[in-house]
Amino acid sequence: MDFEFSEKSKGLQARLKDFMETEVIPGEEIYEEQMAEAGDPHFHPQIIEDLKAKARNLGLWNLFLPHKTEWTDGLSNLDYAPLAEIAGMSHLGPEVINCSAPDTGNMEILTMFGTETQKEQWLRPLLNGEIRSCFSMTEPAVASSDATNIECSIVRDGDEYVINGRKWWSSGAISSRCKIAIVMGKTDPTAQTYSQQSMVLVPLDTPGVKIIRDLTVFGYTDREGHGEIHYDNVRVPVENLLGEEGGGFAIAQARLGPGRIHHTMRSIGAAERALALMCQRARQRVAFGKTLAEQGVVQTWIADSRIEIDQARLLTFYAAYLMDTVGNKGARTEISEIKVVAPNVALRVIDRAIQVYGAAGVSPDTPLARMYAGQRTLRLADGPDEVHRMTIARRELRKYES
Repeated sequence: MDFEFSEKSKGLQARLKDFMETEVIPGEEIYEEQMAEAGDPHFHPQIIEDLKAKARNLGLWNLFLPHKTEWTDGLSNLDYAPLAEIAGMSHLGPEVINCSAPDTGNMEILTMFGTETQKEQWLRPLLNGEIRSCFSMTEPAVASSDATNIECSIVRDGDEYVINGRKWWSSGAISSRCKIAIVMGKTDPTAQTYSQQSMVLVPLDTPGVKIIRDLTVFGYTDREGHGEIHYDNVRVPVENLLGEEGGGFAIAQARLGPGRIHHTMRSIGAAERALALMCQRARQRVAFGKTLAEQGVVQTWIADSRIEIDQARLLTFYAAYLMDTVGNKGARTEISEIKVVAPNVALRVIDRAIQVYGAAGVSPDTPLARMYAGQRTLRLADGPDEVHRMTIARRELRKYES
């Protein structure tokens, strides 16, 4: 196997690293000031648009999409991996280069399964960073880690689909810039288990779409929000169907594979930043007559963090390499492996950094507490650890079937 990056990726890595260090990370302070001045947790601050414009001028835009289109050149998953890691060092990074979830996954499935009309109406403005989107799959009433449990109904009535159901954790739905939802529900509950579900495009201004509440994460309010949505007799044209009726489960798998590895790439970036903050603090802070960096336990934390991050990065590169060479389905085990490993590594590193910072680590004076909350969420998002471990174990056990 060859983990050598293309010359294009190497150039983008250098450009993105410089952009993050000189513009994005310093822009975090401006972001906080503008958010505080607005007094609205869902306000869209000007710094985001300023950074987006700079990113586009630098050619740091829509880097995630592996498919060559009229809008993008396309990068391999392996070439994109270090770029997602670099962007993941700041909570602003993915958005300002138009590579943030859930838009990335939604853009990918629109590219693969959307009609030309759907692409023109929704994909083009998403790729241009003009609007945001959400993905409505998870439901409060069922264990959505098993997507076959989904109860939302999508019933055809003449030239329309009628949608009824309650979704939550529709990330991005609270933003005024979120214009379109991809809704997964059942079009035929009597069909074969994995052919019951379909996906439809639902503009959020459609009558019957009711935003019930915004869900916080460990008390943190995300700017784009996590919506609980009631779809109450929502009617959309049959032309809003994505792909074919009964193809929703397959589309979900096509979407979640790349989405999972993108999350893990960003997790490694978060872990790297936490390690850097830990080392900086350890060098500066003195306790019991010597710096924390001279304390054996802190050195162990730093060493373990370096080892774990490098191991996780190599596993991510391997999964990305397999996605490029044998496809997402062929890399399913490795995608599940890294989806378990990376957030857990990031959590351990961030936790150590918090410990080195002491009380400051759990305060808003450092990014560590918010980073911890975000990474803990990733042990549930796009499938909980336990489901991925089950997938890995089952595939391993098959090797020993008689």
